[in-house]
Amino acid sequence: MSLNKIKSDLKEVTNKKEAKILTRFFKTGKGEYGEGDIFLGVTVPEQRKIAKKYYNLNLKEIKKLLESKIHEERQTSLFILIANYEKAQKENNTKKQKEIFNFYLNNSEHVNNWDLVDLSAPKIVGEYLLNKKEKRKVLYELAISNNLWKKRIAILSTYTFIKNKDFKDTIKLSEMFLKEKHDLMHKAVGWMLREVGKKDEKILIDFLDKHYKEMPRTMLRYAIEKFPEEKRKYYLNLK
Repeated sequence: MSLNKIKSDLKEVTNKKEAKILTRFFKTGKGEYGEGDIFLGVTVPEQRKIAKKYYNLNLKEIKKLLESKIHEERQTSLFILIANYEKAQKENNTKKQKEIFNFYLNNSEHVNNWDLVDLSAPKIVGEYLLNKKEKRKVLYELAISNNLWKKRIAILSTYTFIKNKDFKDTIKLSEMFLKEKHDLMHKAVGWMLREVGKKDEKILIDFLDKHYKEMPRTMLRYAIEKFPEEKRKYYLNLK
């Protein structure tokens, strides 16, 4: 019943005009990264409000919602999953945290657009692995996948580490992704490197000085975005 209510609540706030805009924005055309994704045009605040009503949804029901062809239904399922994980953290329920972490990775093929990855990977994978360095090999397994979204999960999960001044895996994964072809990965890696630089500029500069020749231009631009103009121009002119 809860599942049907969630779908009904989302349909009630459908915006056809916004759906058309999102369909173009998230590249849903043939051969594009979001091919076949269906949008209702529901805003993120509306989704969060709906997710809050159904935070008690169990994993079996969350899985059904996550398997939906409709983008907002998958996104709402992730908001609910994150709420469940945060609840488990507050209760220090390590068994539940592990269960949600495993559930997320086992169903990651449905976390299949950049916004879905970005909102969930740091909150679940990053949080779970934050104090479990011995288990972070899973990030490297994701990184060598042929799946764009699994690769993005790998690098975005390190956002949580960066916030806690732990940069080692971000740097290692960024080096692995230097030859990555997809623009969405160039942006993601550059973004994470920029976040490292906010915490420790020397680590970012060391990375740039070592790898600027190999870095795709988009990755470099994102990484140096917060630098003073003169320093930005210096690195851009080196390419």
